[in-house]
Amino acid sequence: MAAQEEIEDQESVTNLDNGEILDSLSDSPLAGNITGDSSTVLLREGSFEHDVIANCLISGMGPLAIDTKIVTVRKNSIESFTKKARFAAFRVFTEAMASKNGGNANVKYGWYSGSKEEIERIVSYGFSNREITGPPHGVGIHLIHHRCSLAAAVVGEADDEEGLKHLLLCRLILGKPEMISSGSNQSCPSSNQFDSGVDNLENPRKYVIWSSTMNSYILPSYVVSFKSPRLRGLRRSGGSGRGTSPCVSLTVLMSILSKSLNPSRMNVILRTYDDFRKRKLRREELIRKMREG
Repeated sequence: MAAQEEIEDQESVTNLDNGEILDSLSDSPLAGNITGDSSTVLLREGSFEHDVIANCLISGMGPLAIDTKIVTVRKNSIESFTKKARFAAFRVFTEAMASKNGGNANVKYGWYSGSKEEIERIVSYGFSNREITGPPHGVGIHLIHHRCSLAAAVVGEADDEEGLKHLLLCRLILGKPEMISSGSNQSCPSSNQFDSGVDNLENPRKYVIWSSTMNSYILPSYVVSFKSPRLRGLRRSGGSGRGTSPCVSLTVLMSILSKSLNPSRMNVILRTYDDFRKRKLRREELIRKMREG
């Protein structure tokens, strides 16, 4: 863990909103142990770092929070030479972005949803073309605001063989973002002044990192494995994740959206739902529009 102390400033303590580093070095080595593949460190329940990340996920689950149970929180390890280089490179890119944008690199935390195998691959080797997805908001790597874990969990993969869901919490260098309209096929910055994309400049819930910078501006940091039985009501039984149109309990979904969307967006959803009831929209189109909300 000494290598981490050299790379990450130990005085940068918890501030998820500002994308700052969570440092539990004072807990080491009691904070956890290296898992079998040496890619992650298992954080001990009750430790400072574990509880901050666990609470981050739970607090973003809205009405499902009460039934959501955190099973493990694992931290990306930097024991290997390659991992040390990635951490150091992320710091260099952060400093470069700060210089470009008047001292503010605009570093945030965001959730990436995927299968257990996909997340393990990303933690070990970084992002690849397999993780690049298309609209609703541009073509790139899509992540969700750290306070909106429910939105990430809903669009993520179905439960694994142990009944667990997995989310990857990443640090993101946003720099100066531009708004990407819903349905856009944009795959790179519209000009040199922009560095990333968001769904809303004032209150972003979705982040887009372009493929050209996906392994420079995204640092996989924590893997959270959890159980949330009521999420199954939002998905096709035994179904898969991205790229499908899962069978959703509309009553549950409308309740969730009403608690997480502002009134103007909720009005759009209600009008869309009314079109569905009048058979002007197919169910798959309704679910897609709700997810875009």
